[in-house]
Amino acid sequence: MISDLTKLRNIGISAHIDSGKTTLTERILFYTGKIHRIEEVRGKSGVGAKMDSMELEREKGITIQSAATYATWGDHAINIIDTPGHVDFTVEVERALRVLDGAILVLCSVAGVQSQSITVDRQMRRYSVPRIAFVNKCDRAGANPLGVCQQLREKLGHNSVMIQHPIGLEDRHQGIIDLVTMEAWYFDGDNGENVRREALPAELLEEAQAQRVKLVEALADLDDEIAMHYLEGEEVTAEMIYPVLRKATIERTITPVCLGSAYKNKGVQALLDNIVRLLPSPMEMTYEALDQDQDETPVELNPEDGSKPLVMLAFKLEDGRFGQLTYCRVYQGTLRKGDTIYNTQTQKKHKVGRLVRMHSDEMHDIEESTAGDIVALFGIDCSSGDTFTDGHVQYTMTSIFVPESVITLAVEPKKKEGLANFSKALNRFSKEDPTFRVSRDEESGQTIIGGMGELHLEVYIERIRREYNVEVEVGAPQVAYRETITQRADFEYTHKKQTGGSGQFARVIGFLEPSDEGENYQFINNIVGGAIPKEYQASCDKGFQEGMAKGALIGFPVVNVKAGITDGQSHAVDSSDMAFKIAARSAFNEAYRRANPTILEPIMKVEVETPEEFSGTVLGGLNKRRGVIVGSNTNMGQAVITAEVPLVEMFGYSNDLRSSTQGKAEFSMEFAKYMPVPRNVQDELIKEYEEKRKAEQR
Repeated sequence: MISDLTKLRNIGISAHIDSGKTTLTERILFYTGKIHRIEEVRGKSGVGAKMDSMELEREKGITIQSAATYATWGDHAINIIDTPGHVDFTVEVERALRVLDGAILVLCSVAGVQSQSITVDRQMRRYSVPRIAFVNKCDRAGANPLGVCQQLREKLGHNSVMIQHPIGLEDRHQGIIDLVTMEAWYFDGDNGENVRREALPAELLEEAQAQRVKLVEALADLDDEIAMHYLEGEEVTAEMIYPVLRKATIERTITPVCLGSAYKNKGVQALLDNIVRLLPSPMEMTYEALDQDQDETPVELNPEDGSKPLVMLAFKLEDGRFGQLTYCRVYQGTLRKGDTIYNTQTQKKHKVGRLVRMHSDEMHDIEESTAGDIVALFGIDCSSGDTFTDGHVQYTMTSIFVPESVITLAVEPKKKEGLANFSKALNRFSKEDPTFRVSRDEESGQTIIGGMGELHLEVYIERIRREYNVEVEVGAPQVAYRETITQRADFEYTHKKQTGGSGQFARVIGFLEPSDEGENYQFINNIVGGAIPKEYQASCDKGFQEGMAKGALIGFPVVNVKAGITDGQSHAVDSSDMAFKIAARSAFNEAYRRANPTILEPIMKVEVETPEEFSGTVLGGLNKRRGVIVGSNTNMGQAVITAEVPLVEMFGYSNDLRSSTQGKAEFSMEFAKYMPVPRNVQDELIKEYEEKRKAEQR
């Protein structure tokens, strides 16, 4: 535990897949003394990197779950979360960024800003996280860190400035030049642990001075003192630069760019210096909670005063060896072992039996934690995103953004005796991961799991097999289609039922039409003069939403609809909430068919990296899959092709791509948007749905 909060940094390491995040984290742990031997992500020892503790992660060579650890650098404490790069595990990045104060955006010096870099940057903006960019792999052929800095400006809109300059690139990459102090840094020893600082190499002096001028010019736009010194030709010292650079980084008006090669052990210690020098402490961030006793009035939390009521957010759940492990970020107050805490969502109280700080999969017991800490608790029954307090306040914190599932599979255990463990696994995984959804198809009785992509669901099926010893039968993948309307349709519907005693009566008049852009559902209440009594108007809203749960074309949810009521009629005895809900639902279903409904399919943004010789083959393959090419560029013999392709056409693409490019191409894919399916595809889908319904009714 650190007593001086100004010396604490909570950072995340995020990037496109295969940019070297986990390798970088491994070096940070080595140089800070947390581990004593470096292991590689795909190392020959089979041990794997420290932060890839799951067996599946080591086999696949990718990060699946975000992993937390902590380290010290000088007199500063650093909490670190290493996040996955694969878009299928995007929720891990979301929940990490929700609780962090700063981030390292890792970029490949050759590939630059890639598709997932754009997604990660969008997530950082969503949670207003200040960041430093680290251009990794400067030892690789085609390395161009200055070009990557330019891409940050052009593709991501950052005010990016180099604060370091490379000493050689590719196989001649020896170290870095610190553009603030104008010193050369070299990294000697077997693992780059011996840092040597020297005067600049004469042949790089002119280039480094030109880069420093760019840095000073960027800061002169933000600070009058630096501007005055620069315009008068006076020296701008490091002591003048650092406070302005720190303020600009925290305010996100500048993105400082560092560089190096984590794999070749170069530049990591300089990055650590800049993490503590430029990224904010909890004292420099603003945190808000919503006071439930005051109609959710925003309240600013105070991390400095340890006597304030406890407020902390559970941001990640994991099933550990000793039961549920709940990762929490403490925002205010002090948490001690033995304390009683209250879940403001469920109103349940829990006793803190064991309090630990995580080092990947290792647990280090602690007695107490204060604001700014990231800790883990055992045996606390809660969900991801729940807020805990000490019971003196009723505060809740905003939860994380959870994207919708885009793919579903029907699953069941191969043997009946595996049913109990199968259910346990699904309950646990859906609680741990908000993007992993479990539902039951009432018509077929099948269990349906939904997720962010094939790999996402494949990993969970494999985990059910390994961790719960249950073999799983898997149905064909099912795309998460949606339905919507394309024109206005008016309705006038009367619900009347007489069954002896009081009956049911409700009359609703109104319309359906496509909603405004960005709105999934809008309820328009244009009732005047009490045609529908006020107490029943909300029931109409509920009835419309029930109607949207299942569209008439292929039974998928309806989106982007505006439903309005303009008139109606009630009965003093026979009208009720239920009657108006049924009337609204029936009116919706009737009008829906007249509103020219259409089916929407998920469109994926696909980015393929391939040797240039195969680019024609790749383009042809994407076109065959109804893909629309949106961009293509080549660099050092590698082509990067970006396309928008319907998800339904992407099944099996991985094998096709491998076989058509001799295994040399790779691709990444993420959800982009929903678009109407072509008419012939729609007719086929409706026909399949009708046949399935008939078969189930037999």
